Amino acid sequence: MKRPIPHARLLLAAGCLLALAAVALLDPALRAQAGESRAEQFRRMSTQAETTGLAQPFVGITANGQVEPGLFALKSTGVSTSAVRTATAAFLNALDAQQRSKTVFPINDDEWRKWMNPHFYVRQGVSFEEMTPAQREKAFALIGAGLSAKGLKLTRDIMRLNHTLAEMSNNDFEQYGEWLYHLTVMGTPSEREPWGWQLDGHHAVINYFVLGDQVVMSPFFAGSEPVTATSGKYAGTTVLQQEQAAGLAMMRALDQAQRGRATLGSIKTRNNNLTEAFRDNVVLDYAGVPGSQLTAAQKQQLVSLAALYIDNLDEGHARVKVEEVRRHLDRTYFAWIGGTEADSAYYYRIHSPVILIEFDHQLPTNLRHLSATPNVPARDHIHTVVRTPNGNDYGKDLLRLHYMQHPH
Repeated sequence: MKRPIPHARLLLAAGCLLALAAVALLDPALRAQAGESRAEQFRRMSTQAETTGLAQPFVGITANGQVEPGLFALKSTGVSTSAVRTATAAFLNALDAQQRSKTVFPINDDEWRKWMNPHFYVRQGVSFEEMTPAQREKAFALIGAGLSAKGLKLTRDIMRLNHTLAEMSNNDFEQYGEWLYHLTVMGTPSEREPWGWQLDGHHAVINYFVLGDQVVMSPFFAGSEPVTATSGKYAGTTVLQQEQAAGLAMMRALDQAQRGRATLGSIKTRNNNLTEAFRDNVVLDYAGVPGSQLTAAQKQQLVSLAALYIDNLDEGHARVKVEEVRRHLDRTYFAWIGGTEADSAYYYRIHSPVILIEFDHQLPTNLRHLSATPNVPARDHIHTVVRTPNGNDYGKDLLRLHYMQHPH
């Protein structure tokens, strides 16, 4: 097996691509000079991202380049998946033949790994923009069947804030908007065979794998710029405030020695997320303060912080995942970059053998033109990512185990 690409090289490749995007989008003259339309540019950049990001086969996020074995198993959770199975079948039946042909992929297709947060990415599947109202209703029923009410609201509010972003960008609804999100389905909804679905769009990505009554919902990406709409159609909509406050509260709950262990850097000057799009094979060692050095109360606070993200999953499967996290709590690390004042920008990470969560205040990007401090990370641009390390993003380790028992 080839060794995974170290995360520094992945970050460099992704950073170069996003820098290219920023320069090109801010200077339309560059496109004109090249004789390239915006659509052509977006497709070229998307192809470049996929070619680089999929250059190596999937291994998964690891601490040292080697997958830790025996962490995941085929077993019954006792939590039914019939609702999401039925809702997905109803959604597919509502599509016409042409829509269905571009929406359904094989269960082991690389389409799973083809997701990307930036708005320019050319996505697969059927978009909400092209759906009829009845099809949209069934699409939201599909998402709602897999998520909790909290998770569905977060997803819808991110979509609404993408409309707000368009309003704040001279009503640029070509690049941004509430309906520029795509759904794909991998495999066939089944009671016993593996299948799943993916939502892909700007600041909202959900990968939802199902095998029997087991569910893996990762990678999961949630973010926004802005995080609060102060005007426009969706004024008052806000996201990720609880995750922001609870992360700071966790850091403040540590004593001086623990805080010193958790702090990877006290000054935040850049974007710090390490496991966003096309970073499936990042090698990321554990860092920060481990659960083994926390008090019982601090351990519970750390579990509650992780649960804020896990609870976007439907209640039953979220409960299963939280218990999985608890079993590895002594090996769960909390890490921090940035200040700890009420208005500080910061990054924090929760990392164990079975879960990786990142929260990051990002540099202004799409609203850079409105920022008084465009070169400083801001609370009005947040990225969060949830991953399942050691080979089980997209449910791939469960799929591997399934194929070992039932060769296809």
